Amino acid sequence: MYEVEVKVPADLEAVRDRLETREATQLGSVVQADTYYNAPHRDFAETDEALRIRSERPADGGAETRVTYKGPLVDEETKTREEFETGIEDAETTDAILTGLGFEPTATVRKDRERFSLDGYTVTLDSVDDVGEYVEVETEVAAEADLETAREGAYDVLERLGLDPDDQLRTSYLGLLLES
Repeated sequence: MYEVEVKVPADLEAVRDRLETREATQLGSVVQADTYYNAPHRDFAETDEALRIRSERPADGGAETRVTYKGPLVDEETKTREEFETGIEDAETTDAILTGLGFEPTATVRKDRERFSLDGYTVTLDSVDDVGEYVEVETEVAAEADLETAREGAYDVLERLGLDPDDQLRTSYLGLLLES
């Protein structure tokens, strides 16, 4: 599975208004805390990989925790990469397993997210602690042959929201947090 993602800095209130005008479907809000790890056998900052435990609390209650591995970026334009993710019962136990294997926690990124659906894409409004406000437009595709079409569609969604695809950042929230 490939995740095609385009991220730009934005004024979330203005984008929220544009989403409403375009009758986007609101998918809900969550608070996420992502703890990222580095590997003992290679530096993920150098290889553009990511390993994280994500704890997510939806606004309507409940909680979910997932572990995710994101492979290196596959193109020079976007944050498209192969991704593997699965649910876990206990973040603390998973952390103990990873650290026992030599993985080191790097940092935790906390964000408030609002998700919308627009023309087959997920549009996420992110307010990231100590980093700023961003809009992500993303979709998933199964085959590498579908990446270009998905990427162009994401650019089109950005433009319809009054955002410029040329403003996109390929740096992760973790990278932005570590730079600040």
